[in-house]
Amino acid sequence: MAALEGLEFGKSDFVLLDEVNIEQFMENLKLRFENAHIYTFIGEGVVSVNPYKQMDIYGKEDINAYRGRELYENPPHLYAVADAAYKAMKRRAKDTCIVVSGESGAGKTEASKYIMQYIAAITNPSQRAEVESVKNVLLKSNCVLEAFGNAKTNRNDNSSRFGKYMDINFNFNGNPTGGHINNYLLEKSRVVQQNGGERNFHSFYQLLRGGSDVMLKSLHLHNDPANYVYTREGAPTFSIHNAVLSALNVIGFSEEEIHSIYRILGTVLILGNLQFETDSESVRVVGMGDVSHIAELTSTEPDNVTKSLLYRTVATGDGEVIEKGHSEKEACFGRDAFTKALYERLFGWIVGRINAVIEVKDYNPVLHGKNTVIGVLDIYGFEIFDNNSFEQFCINYCNEKLQQLFIQLILCQEQDEYRREGIKWQHIDYFNNQIIVDLVEQPHKGIISVLDEACLSVGKVTDTVCLESMDAKLGQHPHYTSRKLTPSDKTMEFNRDFRIRHYAGDVTYSIEGFLDKNKDPLYQDFKRLMFNSSNPVMKEMWPDGQLSITEVTKRPLTAATLFKNSIVALVEKLGCKEPYYVRCIKPNDMKSPLLFDDARCQHQVAYLGLLENVRVRRAGFAYRQAYTRFLQRYKMTCVYTWPNHLMETDREAVEAIVTQHGFQDDVAYGHTKLFVRTPKSLFTLEQERAVLIPVLVLFLQKVWRGALARMRCQRMRAIFAIMGCYKRYKVKVHFWEVERRFANVCNMADYGKSVEWPTPPAALTQFHSITQKLHRRWRAWQMVKNIPQSDMGAVRAKVAALGALNGERKDWGCGRSWERDYLANVSHSHSTAMCLRNKDEYNQVIFSGFCRKMNRFNKSTDRALLITDKHIYKLDPKKQFKVLKRLPLEVVTGLSVTAGVDQMVALHTSSQDDALLYIQRGELCPDQDRIGELVGTLIDHFTRSVATVRGVSGWVRPSCTGLALLSIHRSQ
Repeated sequence: MAALEGLEFGKSDFVLLDEVNIEQFMENLKLRFENAHIYTFIGEGVVSVNPYKQMDIYGKEDINAYRGRELYENPPHLYAVADAAYKAMKRRAKDTCIVVSGESGAGKTEASKYIMQYIAAITNPSQRAEVESVKNVLLKSNCVLEAFGNAKTNRNDNSSRFGKYMDINFNFNGNPTGGHINNYLLEKSRVVQQNGGERNFHSFYQLLRGGSDVMLKSLHLHNDPANYVYTREGAPTFSIHNAVLSALNVIGFSEEEIHSIYRILGTVLILGNLQFETDSESVRVVGMGDVSHIAELTSTEPDNVTKSLLYRTVATGDGEVIEKGHSEKEACFGRDAFTKALYERLFGWIVGRINAVIEVKDYNPVLHGKNTVIGVLDIYGFEIFDNNSFEQFCINYCNEKLQQLFIQLILCQEQDEYRREGIKWQHIDYFNNQIIVDLVEQPHKGIISVLDEACLSVGKVTDTVCLESMDAKLGQHPHYTSRKLTPSDKTMEFNRDFRIRHYAGDVTYSIEGFLDKNKDPLYQDFKRLMFNSSNPVMKEMWPDGQLSITEVTKRPLTAATLFKNSIVALVEKLGCKEPYYVRCIKPNDMKSPLLFDDARCQHQVAYLGLLENVRVRRAGFAYRQAYTRFLQRYKMTCVYTWPNHLMETDREAVEAIVTQHGFQDDVAYGHTKLFVRTPKSLFTLEQERAVLIPVLVLFLQKVWRGALARMRCQRMRAIFAIMGCYKRYKVKVHFWEVERRFANVCNMADYGKSVEWPTPPAALTQFHSITQKLHRRWRAWQMVKNIPQSDMGAVRAKVAALGALNGERKDWGCGRSWERDYLANVSHSHSTAMCLRNKDEYNQVIFSGFCRKMNRFNKSTDRALLITDKHIYKLDPKKQFKVLKRLPLEVVTGLSVTAGVDQMVALHTSSQDDALLYIQRGELCPDQDRIGELVGTLIDHFTRSVATVRGVSGWVRPSCTGLALLSIHRSQ
């Protein structure tokens, strides 16, 4: 920090002051303020001085500069504290909270907004849509709550008139998953009355100044705040009505809900203008037009509105219900009470509606990891006005409780821890405000108990009677006084004022109105009126309106007790988290960016306990951690402790880590914890750990990936083993099924032709095809083996013809007996055959028969055809079978037949001397087809005599021309 901020700007951490006294503290604070350095550290906390001007230190570059950096690496800033709280939450999975404190006008609201913006900016780097939605709602909720919960006071133009504590939930990745907002003690009395120079809540002026003419007309409003009793103090010079509307839409409010919100605001403004007058013995409303407008805006009946304003329904002891008319004063009181309740319930409903949107949904610690929290507290600061009433009493009590928490955590507990751990320590004195807290909240004796007792008493108990009771019970208390107890103090009025000596200074309160505000009375008639509204949003805000008039209920707790309970719960919630403090200081009451009021600031420094905080931090240790957790986080930085140490205790292992890094002079060893004095030592360890973590992660990834690969390999082996067993099982099942189906095929007439084959598994597809072929061959053999040997030649020829013709001819003579040599019994042909046998020495006649020869001129003559195993002879039957032509059988290259029933055949030769013949049918069987016989006998001859398959497969082919003619003939 010294390199980033020169000493001319002062010390950036009050712990670094040469001497810890009020003079040097104030001198350093003033020097930094005058040089526009508004932030200064006190250890891990930061002191913030309101600059009363815009400063260019909150941009994206500034956010990036503080993201993930240690506190002392950058100049003091809100971002440094926010990042420290975020890192503690993410690194150690520990809930943290940031407490923003200071008096009204010190800049608490702005500080909390910057903290929220920083946390939103550094989370969700992957831009997940659901996380971005949560961040947007969290940020936009500030805009809405400021509009409805903040107002201009004499000390602050944007003063929070309610307390707000927001829990932000984070998942194990450090991304926000939701949140919850608690609101405390809305100053609802401001709705009906403000001090001189102050204004009502911003929402009214934003509606009147920023609402469209159409909207205002629908609400029966005018755009001038001076027209309404509750807003006559004037309007802001700017309007952010559209920004609030946009924020409501982003959060998820429906159009109906938004319209209902502004209808309630309109109702409040119109109610404030209602006047009452006494007519003889009764009271009536002046101007019934406003009543009609109220009924329209609240979706109720005008008669019911009038009745609720002028009458009160009560039940007697015997259950009788009577209506009691109001006096003019009671009617005004009831109107104001109704108005305050309307606004208070509207504000509470808005907070509840936001919580319903941002609450963590479907969270499962097993699936999503630990849910950690960062809390941000922005609550009203200590207030001292000219006229301090019940609200200031509650606000200042809240600040006393928060100061007590600060004392307990920072001053008291820290010193107690040093003593408990055996660390040498010189006790530092500080003022413990427990005595003031007891003055307010002690049971049976405190001021709240006295107020509650007065509210519960039977009979007429006035504020003055209550003050007398307080004087009687608290007169001896050193921090309480009144004019009656100190008659010489003329700054207080008799029977009205009492004074409490708070840690922040003396505050004089006026008892007037204390009892009414504590009882917070509201006639049941107004509750029933709103519960019976036809508007579902307004009906939802008034669930207690459903109670019957005669129904007896438990007396409700008073406002002071409810507030005390909520503050006690808040302090308990903060106490279980690791706190980070932002202490805000108001430099002057003039809202000037140049004026530094020394006395004013010194008073704030004193009551905030900043000097004592510096002394404790300077003499103490910035960081402490149990030996086990410290060792778990930093053991990888030392060779003696990684991965596991062999020493007797964890303390010895921690000492080894400290010794290796040379931090012996900067630490102290307690009984159970290690104490580190300066953050620099811790940062050195963090840096070394950050360097080693990627190496360890890679190692773990390697080991884990190896384990995953081995497990995957084992699974694959198991899968393949199972697959193998299953495949073998499927094969066996298939074999068993085939065996079962074909077990008796030998005894079947068709030898299993009609048996349906089972579907084989994929692995047996080829084997299945081969098996089917084997079965067909076996079945064929079973049929063929019984055929006489003399008939086998004809059978082979028929099989050859069947394969060659391939179903192209419908009837090819398969069903008759084939003689082959049809000229054998013809006269003169036998002698011719014998002559040719002797001459050409052929062995057998393959085919013979009568035919007709066709020439190119379409003339035909009778001829005889003789085919032997040597030659093909064309004979003339009319000339005693004279040989007309002899062709060697080997010159024939092909044979063509038609697909019809004709007996046409073409013989193709290698010399292109083709012959076209028409085989004559038998004389006794004129329908006899001999084409198949001719084809079959030739193929059978060549199959038996030619060794190569090629010659067989290409020898006979059906004529393409014949097939074409056949197909044309069939299409016609």
